[in-house]
Amino acid sequence: MARPGALGAGIGWRPEIADAVERMPGIDWVEAVSENVCPGHLPDSLLRLRERGVTVVPHGVSLGLGGADRPDPQRLTALAERAEALGSPLVTEHIAFVRAGGPLTASPRLEAGHLLPVPRTRDALDVLCENIRIAQDALPVPLAVENIAALIAWPGEEMTEGQFLYDLADRTGVRLLIDVANLHTNHVNRGEDPADALSELPLEAIAYVHVAGGVERDGVWHDSHAHPVPPPVLAILTDLASRVAPPGVLLERDENFPDPAELEGELTAIRAAVEKGRESRKATARPAAATEPTAQRPTERPTAEQTTTPPTPAPSRQRLAVAQAALLSALVGGTPVPEGFDRVRIGVQARALAAKRADVVGKIAPELPVILGESYRTAFVGYAQGHPMTGGYRRDALDFAEHLLRAGDTGDMGHVGDPAVCGALREWWLDRSGPAPRPPRSPRSERPAARLARATRRVLLGR
Repeated sequence: MARPGALGAGIGWRPEIADAVERMPGIDWVEAVSENVCPGHLPDSLLRLRERGVTVVPHGVSLGLGGADRPDPQRLTALAERAEALGSPLVTEHIAFVRAGGPLTASPRLEAGHLLPVPRTRDALDVLCENIRIAQDALPVPLAVENIAALIAWPGEEMTEGQFLYDLADRTGVRLLIDVANLHTNHVNRGEDPADALSELPLEAIAYVHVAGGVERDGVWHDSHAHPVPPPVLAILTDLASRVAPPGVLLERDENFPDPAELEGELTAIRAAVEKGRESRKATARPAAATEPTAQRPTERPTAEQTTTPPTPAPSRQRLAVAQAALLSALVGGTPVPEGFDRVRIGVQARALAAKRADVVGKIAPELPVILGESYRTAFVGYAQGHPMTGGYRRDALDFAEHLLRAGDTGDMGHVGDPAVCGALREWWLDRSGPAPRPPRSPRSERPAARLARATRRVLLGR
């Protein structure tokens, strides 16, 4: 399988800035969120960019390669279809889990709606390697996986991030998408030195680099993708470029889009950081004859004969499944925090997940914030605290509206109980869901988080 060539300088394509991206000078490639692209109805903007020779890379966010379950064949097929429709040289995803529960834990499946970190343990690495090999076999182009930002750290980790990524690339031949903003996030939130991580990475396996902004609140760095790229992130990019020439560098921005001139200014700063690193690399390079040999690291996908390994032992998947289900239940269902985790950080992450759910549902179903007005966010966050997401965001929007309507039927709709609001909400719900809200659930089915906690305890006691 051919290695993708150099990508150059790029920007994350988003519908909100599509016109600006088309007009930006010096854009060699763009990255589009895979789940937001329909292969049969590609946005005109992406088609025009492709016609101009601009490379488009699909970037997945929902595969959950770090989860205990094997990758969903339907999600893999969807990612492959987008790669083929866009003529992409590679596809990318994340080293993260996004859902937990299900058959491995005999408990309800929960969705995080967010990228959550996998523990850097041998069990998790074994599962991740097998999941990546499954994905590689299903995709028509090479796969690259991204390090994520995290607010929380798993107790009892056995490897550093650099060691974990090195072993992952060594065992699977997968390429790496290194997000320098995420390295900065983990430095602030978890005390991990970005330079140490870079020194341990298999640099020759890097497919490209992400750069993004964030914001610090109460000593916690939030990887928001909604703020300018800060100097420390550019410094990490320069450090990386002083070690290896990155094949591509891309600016990510997902919200609070500034004027095109500001985005172009950030791209200029990114190019300058890369050039500064290149000059440093040239200045410190030794003559070839004096260069010490280095260990060979994977830059191409190995053959099946090189990487064939037995399936991950079932106990590894089950142990990981129980651990991830317990953590996710604490984050989205209010169950007790698993032993060894920082309770304060778990609380911060839980609130961030609820806020993100409110934001995304408000975009998926923009009528809801209009109907509910200023009450929308308070009502949704209150709903989220007792109702974990068990499907996607579209299902979440419908479930939220149904919850409010059932509360209104019992006279318990509180500050959103205005008859006009109830009528508009019911009309919206009927238009999208059916003739009538489902009948009220039994007390037992009203508490999926409690059911998950009971099931998890049964599995742990059984072990």
